[in-house]
Amino acid sequence: MTKILYFGRLTDLTGTSEEQIQFPSNLETAGQLRTWLDDRFETSGALTDQTIRIAINGEIILDSTPLNGAHEIAFMPPVGGG
Repeated sequence: MTKILYFGRLTDLTGTSEEQIQFPSNLETAGQLRTWLDDRFETSGALTDQTIRIAINGEIILDSTPLNGAHEIAFMPPVGGG
């Protein structure tokens, strides 16, 4: 099982701030997970938006990064301020 964390507006879109999931074995990269979760939650592209950063085990990664060894994956939208 892998812990998935959602921050900011993604918490509202997914209905949760975190979950433990066993994603399908055919998902090999962070980008594939991003697409699978977007379809699963029906977020109309919110999770596939490239401004959403992904961190695996506390390290910001690219969509091409393999998921093997991921214990915690965080999806983080950009932070606004003013």
